[in-house]
Amino acid sequence: MYSTFLSMAPQAAEGGNPLMSLLPFLLIIVVFYFFMIRPQMKRQKELRKYREALKKGDKIITTGGIYGKVAEVKDDHVVMEIADNVKIKIDKTAVIMDMSDAVRK
Repeated sequence: MYSTFLSMAPQAAEGGNPLMSLLPFLLIIVVFYFFMIRPQMKRQKELRKYREALKKGDKIITTGGIYGKVAEVKDDHVVMEIADNVKIKIDKTAVIMDMSDAVRK
């Protein structure tokens, strides 16, 4: 039985094109780029634009799940009102979406 497997050893390629052996790996890289990396970069770009466009009165959600309204916007942080006369200071990177996105999901 083992002699049968040994006799079926792969044959050396006679003048085979090295590009053909790399083609499956290149195809995998292209598929990963278009289906995983590119959409993620697009989402990050949209989120960055959204954070830069925040203004007073916008309803937002933080990464911790806190819902509130923007009371004040600074360069790197936002003061968010979560209840009457209750304000917290959060980093802009903690803002993940607005309320209209949360309703759609």
